[in-house]
Amino acid sequence: MRYRLPLLALLALPAACTTGRAAPAPSTTAATPAARTDTARVAGALSTPNADPFPSTYRPFPSRPTVIRNVHILTAAGPTIRNGAIYLRDGKIVAVGATVDAPADAHVIDGQGKWVTPGIVDTHSHLGVYPAPGGQALSDGNEATNPVTAHVWAEHSVWPQDAQFPRNLAGGVTTLQVLPGSANLIGGRSVVLKVVPGRTVQEMKFPGAPYGLKMACGENPKRVYASRGPATRMGNVAGYRAAFIGAEAYRRRWDTWNNGNRSADPPTRDLGQETLAEVLRGNILVHNHCYRADEMAQMIDIAREFGYSIRSFHHGVEAYKVADLLARHDISASIWADWGAFKMEALDAVKGNIALVHNAGARAIVHSDDPSGSQRLNQEAAKGMAAGRAIGIAISEDDAIKWLTINAAWALGLEDRIGSLEAGKNADVVLWSANPFSVYARPERVWIDGSLRYDRFDPTEQWRTDFELGFVPVNRPEAPSGSRPPSGGSN
Repeated sequence: MRYRLPLLALLALPAACTTGRAAPAPSTTAATPAARTDTARVAGALSTPNADPFPSTYRPFPSRPTVIRNVHILTAAGPTIRNGAIYLRDGKIVAVGATVDAPADAHVIDGQGKWVTPGIVDTHSHLGVYPAPGGQALSDGNEATNPVTAHVWAEHSVWPQDAQFPRNLAGGVTTLQVLPGSANLIGGRSVVLKVVPGRTVQEMKFPGAPYGLKMACGENPKRVYASRGPATRMGNVAGYRAAFIGAEAYRRRWDTWNNGNRSADPPTRDLGQETLAEVLRGNILVHNHCYRADEMAQMIDIAREFGYSIRSFHHGVEAYKVADLLARHDISASIWADWGAFKMEALDAVKGNIALVHNAGARAIVHSDDPSGSQRLNQEAAKGMAAGRAIGIAISEDDAIKWLTINAAWALGLEDRIGSLEAGKNADVVLWSANPFSVYARPERVWIDGSLRYDRFDPTEQWRTDFELGFVPVNRPEAPSGSRPPSGGSN
């Protein structure tokens, strides 16, 4: 959601620009630039499908073979395994079941009847783009200068030193999607991050994760652009359609040129239309902020008109009214357990929303859109289960864990890598102190790619950002030669 600034303040913001060019490498001798032929073109001049100008530089942190035994395992892939075990090695899940073979070199943890789940995946976060401490200087989530800003990318606002990242990790969140805010009809690209320390956002980026496109319906764009337009919902719809009409023509021109028809210079590159062209090609996943049922149905019609798919409706307090449409069109619903009635378009919220969407056969997802709520998504799912029971829909724990993990992973296009505890998947694992659907449960340890990134009982394994003042304890055993510092160290 995250529309923070009053309109007058936004209009007063100074414009800024940058060439985007990397600084030249230092040299002790003068160099003459190499002459370029007429046919030589830098990558930045070309619009290439699935281009990756800001690639992930994430490297898994050091890990050791680990077996967690005597635990109840919510796999998100099948029934709960009681008093089972899970084996992690080289960043992957090797085995999970009633028993596993523990090799001699494995670190064995006796879970003492506690619970294990996949790492939580939050599909709607603004960490890093609205970091803590809050304030105008760090408010970088909404490029509220035009109703369509498909050209901006959230990763270019992410501040890796946001002190909210470690708190998310301590809440069991291992993957999150950082989105632009909802001031605009089309707000720009999202980025998927691993919740790990990094000096740069590229060090946090989930390798190979598809980009998302943030779109927004309803009141927010109307309010922000009331004096400039669109000022109505019909103006909103016209804005979406006009943007995709331009993008479709742009896609055709570039596809023709990229497919070998190069008798002339390439078309002029346009960053906004390039993003929308990638949506039309299916390379970028649409995440649509939308509250009302009628607007969700209209957005489905627009997607059909231009031949793209909506991956998830976010917030969707009236998703229960169109749950059958969501199931039919394979659109997930990233929704809250009990937020509602805080503005007109949220007025008809019901607490049974998640359970009703799930019961209709659509993919229900519990999301946060809130830095505090993201630390307690397990409790949000528990509230959704309780609301379901109250209206006669029994939700099992095996289904509810999917709301936090595999369904969310699907919404990000990562269900083949994360979201469930199965052999071969990334070892993103949470050990809980109790049943995770209990208000008393806390993550005790969190692994990402098999590396212990958080230990509730070990201060040296509790990440603190450079921005946080204070002393970080270092009374720990000598780290193996060549290994990275523990997560408690400076990032």
